[in-house]
Amino acid sequence: MLVAAKAAHVRHSGVGPNSQEAQDGWTHSVGPLRDGESSMSRVIIVGQGYVGLPLAIRATEAGHEVIGFEVDPAKATALNEGRSHVEDISDERLSASIATGRYRATTEEADLDGFDVAVISVPTPLTEGLPDLSFMEQAAAVVGAHLAQGATVVLESTTYPGTTEELIGPILAEASGLEMGAGFHLGYSPERIDPGNQTWRLENTPKVVAGIDPASLEKVQAFYDSVVDTTVPVSGTREAELTKLLENTFRHVNIALVNELAMFSHDLGINIWEAIDAASTKPFGYMRFTPGPGVGGHCLPVDPSYLSWQVKRSLGRTFRFVELANDVNQHMPAYVVDRLIATLNRRKMAVNGSKLLLLGLAYKSNTGDARESPSVPLAEHVITLGAELRIADPHVHDRYLPEGSTRVAFDAEQIAWADTIILAMDHSAFDFDLLVGSDAHVLDCRNKLDGPNIERL
Repeated sequence: MLVAAKAAHVRHSGVGPNSQEAQDGWTHSVGPLRDGESSMSRVIIVGQGYVGLPLAIRATEAGHEVIGFEVDPAKATALNEGRSHVEDISDERLSASIATGRYRATTEEADLDGFDVAVISVPTPLTEGLPDLSFMEQAAAVVGAHLAQGATVVLESTTYPGTTEELIGPILAEASGLEMGAGFHLGYSPERIDPGNQTWRLENTPKVVAGIDPASLEKVQAFYDSVVDTTVPVSGTREAELTKLLENTFRHVNIALVNELAMFSHDLGINIWEAIDAASTKPFGYMRFTPGPGVGGHCLPVDPSYLSWQVKRSLGRTFRFVELANDVNQHMPAYVVDRLIATLNRRKMAVNGSKLLLLGLAYKSNTGDARESPSVPLAEHVITLGAELRIADPHVHDRYLPEGSTRVAFDAEQIAWADTIILAMDHSAFDFDLLVGSDAHVLDCRNKLDGPNIERL
């Protein structure tokens, strides 16, 4: 059932981290209060990763009682001991939430009983190029087994339009014995987490919210009004699901455009970076995107493919922009290796036996997130070709290092050792002044450096 669009599309709750209400410990109830009802809700966040943990901690800070459900016992134990695995949530902030007595992580399904709001924020990866909904389905079954009359369930996991009503709703209904809408409220709110972004955080990034009916939308919006500054209601869950896919497909396609332009510009002898800088001076009709060794993370390599898959499945047609963007962006690590081979050949060297230093294994600067990072296949490729590869990345965990590579610090000793340095990610921790005046040959994929020894992507 679609909800009639309201005249005011954006609601400002005023319950941000700096509001007087938040400082005084005031909390927003999930829906209108009834006589004797507490303003603090019992909230379940299923999945305590890059999306679920920040939401759980913010909800705790807003005054809710929060249970973070996590299937990994080691992760749950670490969280309860105040050790965060998500860079955006410091150990100090996690510990402060634990100290309130309103947050804890658990692996026990019995701890989910009696919730007012449950948010599902589990991964939705691609498996062999197809959407893998198994984590989401399992989470819905677990939540449904503890779902009581009048409670609210929100899906945040990225997925194709129609998932909330056509897949998650029926699973919840079957597990609980309750009817969608009449028995429980159901909605969708796409996550907009940008790891490492200190300007746009969970609480001040506008939150799109939707429900399967007006009552569901009211409950979903009321919960998010209590934890973020601004909510943006849309008319239905399909529109909210498409919103997330639209945002990332837009980025994916435009990054593919500049990546392909970078390849053609190199062959034509044109400085693509100078052209991008010049185009960026236009104050209208242009948005800046820059080339790189590929795309990574939990969104860009995955989300557009969910939309393409749904279009193909439902309409029997190909989403050509997504298919082309996938082809271009997935080819970029191999293109970087081709450029590496060419630059070594000009110096009468082979990749086999060469000493390479890779700067940055993460997909995003100043984070340790290496999920789907293009640096990983790039590294694996040069190792296969016989190169001796050392990797410098102060953020990424050792588990992401490809077999056959060695972790090192970025310093003068490593610069002197390397035949070629590949700058794949420009972390702030890297002291690029070390390269000034050195003889090191650098393949710069981020347009960070300048000099006679620098070759830009």
